[in-house]
Amino acid sequence: MFVKNKEGEVKLPAPKEIPGFVQDHLIAGKKMDSDLARILKAVVYKNPKGEKTFNIRIFDEAEAGARKIQVQNYTSLDKHPDLIIYEGRFDEVAKQVELKEKKAIPEITILTEAEIQQKIEALSKPGSTVFFYQAREPAQGGPLGRGCAIIELSPDNGEKKGKKYTIYTADVVDMQPVDGGQKLFDSNKPKDVARWVKQAHHKRLY
Repeated sequence: MFVKNKEGEVKLPAPKEIPGFVQDHLIAGKKMDSDLARILKAVVYKNPKGEKTFNIRIFDEAEAGARKIQVQNYTSLDKHPDLIIYEGRFDEVAKQVELKEKKAIPEITILTEAEIQQKIEALSKPGSTVFFYQAREPAQGGPLGRGCAIIELSPDNGEKKGKKYTIYTADVVDMQPVDGGQKLFDSNKPKDVARWVKQAHHKRLY
């Protein structure tokens, strides 16, 4: 698991999938969704207490990406403790795991297409917005991993060229869009917008 560079220094491994028996501990002991346990990443560091004992930190690469942080190895998170979801150690031989939760994983309700459309149509003030978490690219972060879609009621309220809604995509940090986002398209049909949003508003897959 560990290699040395030309200077003889130990090179820490890059982020990888959480070891299988650690995933099992998260699912059974911490009640983590099994799909999420496969999605999150782990970085490890050799623990001096045992030949096959390692310190471990678990984090979300999508959240790191939204924060523009490159996690190269275990010590990369020393300066970014807010990224750590679980921290602890495990023994590969004994298959023992000790993990401490550093922050809770947010839970959200997946909306139906009709519920999304209702929220869009509820926008009444020109320039007002509503956003929906996304599980597909191009953005990053948030509980579904791929940022959010922002729907804005156009400032002209649809008078200009009949366009009523402007749709953006944005990264998400701390459950909120990072900025105004990147504009994707305009539409005056809330049903079509809701259908487009729903295509990426579903259970996280990666």
